Amino acid sequence: MPEPVSLDFPREWFTFFNPNDAEEMFRCDVTWLMSSWTCIFGSGCHGIERTRPDDGCCTHGAFFSDKDDEKRVRAMTKELTKEDWQHRKEGRKNGITEQEDGRTKTRVLDGACIYLNRPGFEGGAGCALHRMAWRTERHPLETKPDVCWQLPILRSQEWEERLDETKVLVTTIGEFDRRGWGEGGHDLDWYCSGASEAHVGAQLLYESYAAELAAMMGEAPYAVLKTHCDTRRRAGLVARHPASVR
Repeated sequence: MPEPVSLDFPREWFTFFNPNDAEEMFRCDVTWLMSSWTCIFGSGCHGIERTRPDDGCCTHGAFFSDKDDEKRVRAMTKELTKEDWQHRKEGRKNGITEQEDGRTKTRVLDGACIYLNRPGFEGGAGCALHRMAWRTERHPLETKPDVCWQLPILRSQEWEERLDETKVLVTTIGEFDRRGWGEGGHDLDWYCSGASEAHVGAQLLYESYAAELAAMMGEAPYAVLKTHCDTRRRAGLVARHPASVR
């Protein structure tokens, strides 16, 4: 089930310096951030593997970004109740992580992430850590692995040396498309960022992911981004994502 848009199409970028750090420049994909994408897990998501449509993007587990990420998730795991987590007994007995290509990730159990509650579970299908966030009135970015709450926004950073030999840290905020998954991304049977089924949000992405963007960028840089997007929206200058329906 191929997406209706290619990975390469003209995009609009907004570049600005961090108000709190003159050595950091943000490069933001406004075409993506002003799209109408929204998560449709459980309401039309086809899953990244055709044979496991109920998994969403949780089939392969999640790589931790660093030790702090893993430590935080382990702490959150201790708070999960049997109502939150279908595989609580198994996770507590045999662990929640495994190694792949020398990196630590959440363990895959019976074909999907150990935190994924399957359809039919009394507590509801979906991520146990996400469910616990709702129950305890937290934002999921506090409870889930970094890659899980950031998806489908991709942040990358690279030091750029200019012709006058000065350096600036370029932080790029863009679309976590298939390439964000590495080489294996091209083998996914379906992926939501380029699929029109997922571009049906009531808010634009920069609004619905305000908390996530502020966490990834910082409050002050996000405020600059929001002001820019708000201004362009009022002026009717929305760089439409090809998959967005509006």
